[in-house]
Order: sequence, then structure tokens, then C-alpha cells
Amino acid sequence: MAALLYVVLMLAMLDGSDAAWCVCRSDQSDTALQKTLDYACGAGADCSPLLQNGACYNPNTVKAHCSYAANSYYQRKGRVQGSCDFGGTATATSTDPSSGGCTYPATSSPAGTSTPTTTNTPGSTTPSTFSPPTGTFLGGLSPSGSSITDNSDGGFLPEAEMVLHLFIVLFSLMAFLRG
Repeated sequence: MAALLYVVLMLAMLDGSDAAWCVCRSDQSDTALQKTLDYACGAGADCSPLLQNGACYNPNTVKAHCSYAANSYYQRKGRVQGSCDFGGTATATSTDPSSGGCTYPATSSPAGTSTPTTTNTPGSTTPSTFSPPTGTFLGGLSPSGSSITDNSDGGFLPEAEMVLHLFIVLFSLMAFLRG
């Protein structure tokens, strides 16, 4: 009985989502997507493939660059809950958004490794440069849209504390079941 309880608790700690990528929502304004792009690139995403002549520069649109940056951030934060929301401008998906030689990472390792291209898509919007956040950033925008700081733990307890709490809960339940 205790072993079954332990397995159930361990499974409950895992992220049950099948979503492997994070993309920006097409129903959001370019201004909102630009804020997400700037935040993600300034808070740990690998945005080097988005630079001109980078593997993911094209299509050169705010939405495409936002999606790549949000996904990179999401992967680097370990796909924890809340790391793919950005105040409602992004959403998690199980569909690989990679296309045209631009590979979106599905893990925290770098991606976007393709032969750089130099063509521009006519009528596209050029995203602005990225700058890292200092203190309060973009009026409080964060991955979850609810705080002004980047919590790299995604709002969860650090792993050591989580394990301690898990054992406390586990032993409390075992004592309750026996007694």
C-alpha cells in the first residue's frame, strides 16, 4: 500500500502535459508579442538564431520571432507550469512549430541550427533589438503574467524542498493509514 502511495505521489509531481513547445498566439497584437519577445530574450531564452542571417530570422515577423523566443524560454525553464503564458500572449502545444530550416528546441539544448538565409519576406514587420531586463520589466510582464520578477523555478519549490515536503506528506499518510 505504501509503495502504491509513493508511486502516485511521484507521478503527481511530474508535469502531465504533452505539450513540448510554446508558441505565441496569433490573436495578440504585435505590440503585445513584441513585449513577450523582448522579455523572453532578456530573461534567458537563446535568441541568437533570430538575429539577421540566423537560422530562424525568417520569416521575419514579430509573431515568428516571438514564438521562437517564448519556446526557447519555456524549454530553458524546464517546461514548468506558467513558463509559457506571458500574460496570455503564448500557449503550449504538442505540434512542432519548426519550419523552413528553423528547428524549435523541444529540450533545453540549443536549436535553430540551419544554413542562414538572407532574404526578407515582403511586408514583414522587423522586430526590434532585444535588451535584458533590470528590476521591473515591461510593466510587470512575466511568463505567468502575474509578477514582476523572473522566478526560474516557475513558482514551484526548489527541488530539495519539494523532496522534503514529499517525504513529510508520504510519512504522514502512512501514519494515518496505519493508525
